Amino acid sequence: IIKYLIRNYLCPKFATTYCLVNLASLLVNSIKLSVNVVLPITSCIVTFLFLTCVLLYFLGSGPIWLDDMNCKGSESSLSECSFKGWGVTDCSHKEDAGGVCETGTNITNNRQFFLDNSLGLSDDLGLLFDSGDGCDFRINVQDISEEEELTFCMHRMILMIYPELNITNDSRNLTVDVSETCHPHVSAFLRYLYTRQIEVSITSAQCLHQLAFIFGVKKLMEDVGRAFTLLLPEDNTFLTQVSMYEYGVRTGDLVLQENVLQYLSWNCEYLISSPVWSTISFHMMDALLQRSDLIVNDEALLLEALERWIQDKGDEISSDQQASLLNHIRFLLIPVDKLYETQFSSSILRQNHEKLYLTGLLRGFQFNALPFSKIRNQMENMSSEYLPRIYTGDEWSLFINDTTVNYPYYHYGQNNRIQTFSTPAHPSALYREQKVQWQAQVFLSAQECSYYGMSCTSFPVARFYGYGNQNMYTSTIRYSNRLILSCKNVNNVFHVQDFKNDMAVIPNNSSMGLPNPCPDDYSFRFVVRPEYI
Repeated sequence: IIKYLIRNYLCPKFATTYCLVNLASLLVNSIKLSVNVVLPITSCIVTFLFLTCVLLYFLGSGPIWLDDMNCKGSESSLSECSFKGWGVTDCSHKEDAGGVCETGTNITNNRQFFLDNSLGLSDDLGLLFDSGDGCDFRINVQDISEEEELTFCMHRMILMIYPELNITNDSRNLTVDVSETCHPHVSAFLRYLYTRQIEVSITSAQCLHQLAFIFGVKKLMEDVGRAFTLLLPEDNTFLTQVSMYEYGVRTGDLVLQENVLQYLSWNCEYLISSPVWSTISFHMMDALLQRSDLIVNDEALLLEALERWIQDKGDEISSDQQASLLNHIRFLLIPVDKLYETQFSSSILRQNHEKLYLTGLLRGFQFNALPFSKIRNQMENMSSEYLPRIYTGDEWSLFINDTTVNYPYYHYGQNNRIQTFSTPAHPSALYREQKVQWQAQVFLSAQECSYYGMSCTSFPVARFYGYGNQNMYTSTIRYSNRLILSCKNVNNVFHVQDFKNDMAVIPNNSSMGLPNPCPDDYSFRFVVRPEYI
């Protein structure tokens, strides 16, 4: 009753109505959304409610698929706007905004209601596929060797819905080549053409994506790509993830490629130590080394891993490809003591590209010896060299694995979820002796937040802030710190989040990019990421 009164009497008094063609863009949480995109309805009246009214409608639920969107207004759907990536978000539902759109020139008269009984139709069409009654078209599925063949009886009218198949009234059969390993999943896929329903697992995802590609079912390709993102943490060997990435390259599925690369970047250190590391392709290695969200102990470890990979590949990697990969190593950010040791390396990469290698070392020493004012002018052309990845060495990170409530929580020293440590102000040797103090806190209840003078709406929530002489460096250094969530007993990083105003609200399974595979047994790593500005 309260919600009805708010919707029909209170909120309309505060709302502002605009004609669609004259609507300005709505800015919510730094996301620029054009109303033409959000509500592509000709001649409709759109009513935007103040945040007060939106909150009274209650917060949204479920996964947050789109974040940091930038729409121009000419897009026909939200997915055509630029955004972070499917399911990549640092938002929570407390940041939701809402809108109400009603069609017609008079919203009080001639009201229409939409009735949807399509679910029943889907079930009936599924039974039609199962029975094969009245089928008039045959699909022959064979592998490349033609040693294995499957035949399915279909209905031509259903297949004509999919224009990629070029089915006409005169068509009687279709033969497609599908690898034998995917044959067990063909029947479920063909049934999807009738019902638009299918179950996706870690073992079936790649085959279903391949079949959707062959038959031109783009919607299923996109959906399987998103579903695969949720299944990524299930394979700790990385075999499935690497295979899906290579498949995404072959099919040109950029969303699938990005989802896999992000997961492998977050779990890069585990990937490096796995047997799969020596098998990854040049294309994947090139894509990984260009990323700044790689989680590794330090840049020296990444250089050693690259050298080992090149040695394992042998003649498979050309000299030009080796040089291209070496250019992605950020010599400037190798710790200065390890940089000194690196100059004595006798690796194949050093032998094959000594000039390029020594140039990287020289620039690394310059970075550590010269003040920032001397090298600022060069940053614009080589900005990625100065941009840190997510380095988890003990010098730059703090690990908290206690997710239990200890009482009395307010007694100093009795709460393992509140810890302090110090880091150099910057990786450059010039700042090694200049320390910044940090405090990391993890709160599991409103009572804990309240004791520290904060108001928290969801839990757990992490707080990470510097104190002391941090403000001395605000003109030259900024800190883009990160929070890493990982399972305690499994090699699996499932979420990385930045801090907003020193706070990071830990998303739940419905709003984070990857599901939490260990909801009651995970740990926090706070990472300091200084960078020149």
